[in-house]
Amino acid sequence: MAFEELLNDPVIQKYLHELVGPTGMPVAAAPPDGEVTDEELAEELSLELNDVRRALFILYENDLASYRRLRDEDSGWLTYLWTFHYENVPEQLEEEMYRLLDALDERREYEATHEFYLCPEESIRFEFEEAIEFQFECPQCGSELEPMNNDVLVEAMDERIDDLRSELNVDA
Repeated sequence: MAFEELLNDPVIQKYLHELVGPTGMPVAAAPPDGEVTDEELAEELSLELNDVRRALFILYENDLASYRRLRDEDSGWLTYLWTFHYENVPEQLEEEMYRLLDALDERREYEATHEFYLCPEESIRFEFEEAIEFQFECPQCGSELEPMNNDVLVEAMDERIDDLRSELNVDA
Protein backbone atom coordinates (compact mmCIF):
# COMPACT_ATOMS: atom_id res chain seq x y z
CA MET A 1 0.00 0.00 0.00
CA ALA A 2 1.41 3.39 -0.98
CA PHE A 3 1.92 6.24 1.49
CA GLU A 4 -0.91 8.22 -0.07
CA GLU A 5 -3.41 5.36 0.29
CA LEU A 6 -2.36 4.73 3.88
CA LEU A 7 -2.61 8.38 4.86
CA ASN A 8 -6.11 8.69 3.38
CA ASP A 9 -7.39 5.92 5.65
CA PRO A 10 -9.11 7.52 8.69
CA VAL A 11 -8.09 4.60 10.94
CA ILE A 12 -4.44 5.10 10.07
CA GLN A 13 -4.75 8.87 10.48
CA LYS A 14 -6.20 8.32 13.96
CA TYR A 15 -3.44 5.81 14.79
CA LEU A 16 -0.71 8.24 13.73
CA HIS A 17 -2.40 11.08 15.62
CA GLU A 18 -2.54 8.93 18.77
CA LEU A 19 1.17 8.15 18.39
CA VAL A 20 2.62 11.59 17.71
CA GLY A 21 -0.12 13.95 18.92
CA PRO A 22 -1.30 17.13 17.24
CA THR A 23 2.12 18.82 17.14
CA GLY A 24 3.74 15.78 15.52
CA MET A 25 0.95 15.05 13.07
CA PRO A 26 2.32 17.30 10.30
CA VAL A 27 5.52 15.23 10.42
CA ALA A 28 3.65 11.93 10.34
CA ALA A 29 1.25 13.09 7.62
CA ALA A 30 3.93 14.35 5.23
CA PRO A 31 6.48 11.58 4.82
CA PRO A 32 8.94 12.55 2.10
CA ASP A 33 10.30 10.10 -0.42
CA GLY A 34 13.81 9.03 0.47
CA GLU A 35 15.92 10.43 3.28
CA VAL A 36 15.41 13.76 5.00
CA THR A 37 17.00 15.51 7.96
CA ASP A 38 15.03 16.70 10.96
CA GLU A 39 16.13 20.26 10.18
CA GLU A 40 14.79 20.01 6.62
CA LEU A 41 11.47 18.72 7.90
CA ALA A 42 11.22 21.48 10.52
CA GLU A 43 11.90 24.14 7.91
CA GLU A 44 9.61 22.62 5.27
CA LEU A 45 6.72 22.20 7.73
CA SER A 46 7.39 25.45 9.66
CA LEU A 47 7.60 23.54 12.95
CA GLU A 48 9.87 23.74 15.96
CA LEU A 49 12.85 21.42 15.61
CA ASN A 50 12.13 19.76 18.98
CA ASP A 51 8.56 18.94 17.89
CA VAL A 52 9.86 17.36 14.69
CA ARG A 53 12.49 15.36 16.57
CA ARG A 54 9.95 14.18 19.14
CA ALA A 55 7.62 12.95 16.38
CA LEU A 56 10.47 11.28 14.50
CA PHE A 57 11.65 9.39 17.58
CA ILE A 58 8.09 8.24 18.35
CA LEU A 59 7.79 6.97 14.78
CA TYR A 60 11.19 5.32 15.18
CA GLU A 61 10.15 3.59 18.43
CA ASN A 62 7.12 2.19 16.61
CA ASP A 63 9.12 0.92 13.62
CA LEU A 64 7.61 3.51 11.31
CA ALA A 65 10.84 5.42 10.70
CA SER A 66 14.54 4.71 10.74
CA TYR A 67 17.62 6.85 10.60
CA ARG A 68 21.27 6.70 9.75
CA ARG A 69 23.91 8.98 11.17
CA LEU A 70 26.51 10.87 9.22
CA ARG A 71 29.41 12.63 10.90
CA ASP A 72 30.72 15.80 9.29
CA GLU A 73 34.48 15.25 9.11
CA ASP A 74 35.28 18.95 9.51
CA SER A 75 33.00 19.90 12.39
CA GLY A 76 32.33 16.50 13.95
CA TRP A 77 28.58 17.25 13.96
CA LEU A 78 26.19 14.35 13.53
CA THR A 79 23.44 14.55 10.95
CA TYR A 80 20.50 12.18 11.11
CA LEU A 81 18.93 11.13 7.84
CA TRP A 82 15.41 9.83 8.35
CA THR A 83 13.43 7.38 6.24
CA PHE A 84 9.76 6.58 6.78
CA HIS A 85 8.48 2.98 6.78
CA TYR A 86 4.73 3.24 6.63
CA GLU A 87 4.48 -0.18 5.05
CA ASN A 88 4.70 -1.36 8.69
CA VAL A 89 1.51 0.48 9.70
CA PRO A 90 -0.93 -2.40 9.05
CA GLU A 91 1.28 -4.73 11.10
CA GLN A 92 1.49 -2.19 13.92
CA LEU A 93 -2.29 -1.72 13.90
CA GLU A 94 -2.81 -5.46 14.12
CA GLU A 95 -0.49 -5.62 17.15
CA GLU A 96 -2.48 -2.77 18.74
CA MET A 97 -5.69 -4.71 18.14
CA TYR A 98 -4.26 -7.79 19.87
CA ARG A 99 -3.20 -5.65 22.84
CA LEU A 100 -6.68 -4.14 22.97
CA LEU A 101 -8.27 -7.59 22.83
CA ASP A 102 -6.10 -8.81 25.71
CA ALA A 103 -6.88 -5.70 27.78
CA LEU A 104 -10.62 -6.01 27.09
CA ASP A 105 -10.60 -9.71 27.99
CA GLU A 106 -8.88 -8.89 31.26
CA ARG A 107 -11.21 -5.98 32.07
CA ARG A 108 -14.30 -8.00 31.15
CA GLU A 109 -13.23 -10.75 33.53
CA TYR A 110 -12.75 -8.16 36.30
CA GLU A 111 -16.15 -6.58 35.68
CA ALA A 112 -17.91 -9.95 35.57
CA THR A 113 -16.33 -11.32 38.74
CA HIS A 114 -16.64 -8.32 41.06
CA GLU A 115 -19.58 -6.74 42.81
CA PHE A 116 -19.86 -2.96 42.74
CA TYR A 117 -21.68 -0.25 44.65
CA LEU A 118 -22.39 3.29 43.50
CA CYS A 119 -22.84 6.58 45.31
CA PRO A 120 -25.98 8.11 43.77
CA GLU A 121 -24.82 11.66 44.56
CA GLU A 122 -21.14 11.59 43.58
CA SER A 123 -21.29 8.81 40.95
CA ILE A 124 -18.30 7.13 42.58
CA ARG A 125 -18.04 3.37 42.13
CA PHE A 126 -16.76 1.09 44.87
CA GLU A 127 -15.88 -2.58 44.89
CA PHE A 128 -17.74 -4.69 47.44
CA GLU A 129 -14.72 -4.81 49.78
CA GLU A 130 -14.43 -1.01 49.72
CA ALA A 131 -18.17 -0.61 50.31
CA ILE A 132 -17.92 -2.85 53.38
CA GLU A 133 -14.92 -0.86 54.62
CA PHE A 134 -16.99 2.35 54.36
CA GLN A 135 -20.03 0.60 55.87
CA PHE A 136 -21.89 1.16 52.59
CA GLU A 137 -21.67 4.91 53.03
CA CYS A 138 -19.97 7.25 50.57
CA PRO A 139 -16.81 8.69 52.16
CA GLN A 140 -17.27 11.90 50.10
CA CYS A 141 -20.88 12.84 50.87
CA GLY A 142 -22.20 10.27 53.34
CA SER A 143 -24.92 8.96 50.99
CA GLU A 144 -25.90 5.32 51.20
CA LEU A 145 -24.16 3.24 48.51
CA GLU A 146 -26.45 1.39 46.14
CA PRO A 147 -25.74 -1.94 44.41
CA MET A 148 -24.61 -1.35 40.84
CA ASN A 149 -25.58 -3.58 37.97
CA ASN A 150 -22.84 -3.56 35.33
CA ASP A 151 -24.43 -6.15 33.00
CA VAL A 152 -24.79 -3.57 30.21
CA LEU A 153 -21.07 -2.77 30.44
CA VAL A 154 -20.12 -6.47 30.37
CA GLU A 155 -22.42 -7.04 27.37
CA ALA A 156 -20.85 -4.10 25.52
CA MET A 157 -17.40 -5.51 26.24
CA ASP A 158 -18.53 -8.93 24.98
CA GLU A 159 -19.71 -7.36 21.72
CA ARG A 160 -16.45 -5.43 21.27
CA ILE A 161 -14.40 -8.55 22.08
CA ASP A 162 -16.42 -10.57 19.55
CA ASP A 163 -15.91 -7.86 16.91
CA LEU A 164 -12.15 -7.78 17.52
CA ARG A 165 -11.87 -11.57 17.46
CA SER A 166 -13.81 -11.67 14.22
CA GLU A 167 -11.66 -8.95 12.65
CA LEU A 168 -8.48 -10.68 13.79
CA ASN A 169 -9.86 -14.10 12.87
CA VAL A 170 -9.21 -15.39 16.41
CA ASP A 171 -11.28 -18.06 18.15
CA ALA A 172 -12.56 -17.52 21.67
